[in-house]
Amino acid sequence: MARRQDFTAEQQSVRVLKVGERVRHILSELLARQEVHDDIVSAANIAVTEVRMSPDLRNATAYVKPLLGADEDAVVKALRQNTAYLQREVAKRLGLKFAPKLKFCSDESFDEADRIEKLLRDPKVARDLSDDLEAGDE
Repeated sequence: MARRQDFTAEQQSVRVLKVGERVRHILSELLARQEVHDDIVSAANIAVTEVRMSPDLRNATAYVKPLLGADEDAVVKALRQNTAYLQREVAKRLGLKFAPKLKFCSDESFDEADRIEKLLRDPKVARDLSDDLEAGDE
């Protein structure tokens, strides 16, 4: 009888990251090939930017962004309506003992990056940054 391996926390977190990345690739492939039979999903080019897995690999949160940001709320809603089909396909292709339960969320990281970029371009901030650079030269 095979003995169950006990993984260190580091090995376990690497596995969680690898499985998350694999789920991301599977979802991206399904969406790129337009295998989801939904007009909204098929019409949009959707990027799966990240998949975060729970430590037990039973839950996966997929962060998605339609290219050009078109109808983001409608796309996320359509993906949520097609979650059962996507979970089945991911389970088939993943080959784990348990199929992860998928949850779709809109990826806000691009909006946050734009907000930070605008803040850094603000003249007041630019002035403060140039003062810091000049003080560092002394």
